[in-house]
Parts: sequence; C-alpha cells; structure tokens
Amino acid sequence: MGLTALPVGVVLHDVQAGWLAWTWLGLSCLAWPHLAYAWARRSQDPYGAEARNFLIDSAIAGSFLPLMHFNLLPSAVLLTVATADKVNSGVPGLWLRALPGMVLAVLAVGLLTGFEVDLASRTGVILACLPIMTIHTLAVSANLYRLVRRVQDQNRQLALMTRRDSLTGVDSRSHWEDQARKLLDQHQREAAPACLLLLDIDHFKTINDRHGHGVGDDVLRALARRMGETLPASGIHGRLGGDEFVVALPLPVTEALEHAERLRAAVQALEFPEVPELSISISLGLAPPPHGGDLRAWLEVADHALYRAKHGGRNRIERTEPLAATPAT
Repeated sequence: MGLTALPVGVVLHDVQAGWLAWTWLGLSCLAWPHLAYAWARRSQDPYGAEARNFLIDSAIAGSFLPLMHFNLLPSAVLLTVATADKVNSGVPGLWLRALPGMVLAVLAVGLLTGFEVDLASRTGVILACLPIMTIHTLAVSANLYRLVRRVQDQNRQLALMTRRDSLTGVDSRSHWEDQARKLLDQHQREAAPACLLLLDIDHFKTINDRHGHGVGDDVLRALARRMGETLPASGIHGRLGGDEFVVALPLPVTEALEHAERLRAAVQALEFPEVPELSISISLGLAPPPHGGDLRAWLEVADHALYRAKHGGRNRIERTEPLAATPAT
C-alpha cells in the first residue's frame, strides 16, 4: 500500500487534485495498512478478518482510478496488483468476490469527480510505477517459491510414508510388491538370478503376551535392523504384516541361502538390555521363482517353505526348488 502511494501521488499532483483526494491517499496508503493489521491480529477469526481486509484493499484500489482520471499505466498496475494479491492469498474465489466492491468504488468516486479521463502516462508516472511493479512481483514470486518448496517437501514426505513401514523402516507392502515384480519380470525376461526369502519371528505372540506390545515393537525394529545389516543392500526388504517380513534377493539360491543363514544366526544373537531374559529366533522359507508364475505364486512357494521350517522345529531355513506355477484359486 505504501508503494501504491508513489504513482497515485504523482498523478494526483499532475491533475492538481484537491485536499480531499490527498487526504484519502494518506489514509488509504499510510493509515489503513496498520489499522487492517491490528484488526486481523485482534480478531477472534484472523483468517476471516484478513479476507475482509483484502476486499477493502480492492475497493480502495478502485477508488483511485477516477481520482487519477483513469491514467492508463497506474490504473492497470493497481488493478493487476489488487487482483494478484487475491489470487496469491490462496482463498478460493476471493478475487471474484472483490470485483463488485472494486467496481462500486470506481462508480461512486467517478460520480463525485465527474469521470474525467486522461489516459496518457508521462515518463514521471511510468518511473513512479516501477517500484510497485518490481517489488510486488518479486514478493509474490518469493511467496509462490516458498509454497512450491513446501509442497515439494510434503510430497517427498508423503512418498516416503507410502514407501516405508512406519514402525520398522523397511519397505511397505505395496512398495515392496512393486519392486519385487520388477525383479521377477527381469528374471523371466533375462534369466537373472532371483530368490524370495520369507521369514517371521518364532513365538512372537508369546513375546507380546509376556512382555507387552512395546517390547514386541522393539523386537520388530531390531529384526529390521539386522536385516539391513546382514542382507545385501541390493535386496528388496519389506514387511508383509505382523511379524512377517520378506526379502527379494537378486541372487542364486546358494548365495541367498548363505545370507539367510547369517541373518538367522545374527537374529539369534540379539540382546535386549531392557529385557535381559529375552532371546528370539526366526524361521525362514527360501524359494526361487516358480516357472511362469507371478508374484503371488512366488510368495505362496516361499510360504510353503516357511511352513515347513516352522513345523520342522523353528529357528531354521527351508528351501524350495523351482516348481511349475499353479493357477491361483
């Protein structure tokens, strides 16, 4: 509003405006901004109060046009800046709601001043318009830049939330499935090595019942850390749900089996200082992709291997040789 006073003041000087016009200029551009700020700060609804202030700003901008005899450049600048402020506020439809007040102000002041028109803008008027044109544009651009960066940060956080399991930090089930399908497609196209490792914690329900779900969560996080420390970084680590985890490894069966055994031993060696008596173990099912099967068939083959490990004494690994895929029922 202070920058607005410069071009309006130059034009008022050129048209030899009276003291009422100069008084209105001073009140509007120097006093009104502070009054509007105080009004919004003290209001029980600052957001609504500021929206009303924006509407008044537009009416003020409209009132200056007849006072300037509709001098072309400053009139266009004021209307553009006033409208841009409403759009930049982010309030839906605010610029449209501001138009009636702006038009009424033009008509009311025009009736008082006789609608005199002098469109030409001399060099001094053009120079007086430059500060508000430049500074306002940069200020709006800076605000939009901050908003864009904020949205980008929020999008990255949202993408991370959808990709990661919030408790353990491994891939969420949906993201893991997408990545595992890509590995399976590569295996089927190029015969690239691939194995699926399905594992869960032995007697996990007993751990929750005996020590509480907080300790159970600690156990899940500790297992996820061991997976990250022990298994190859090229593996796709995910959580299917509960205490069941899955890893897609771009490795042949023999190498995958070695890594699985290291993970089993590392998990068995875990210690929990807050619960010294607690020790855990995992059972694992290892499976190469079934011939011609999809991801669901691959998971079922690995699940059969895990089932054998659980019923074969737990704390062990069972592997399945490649089998022809069977239609899902």
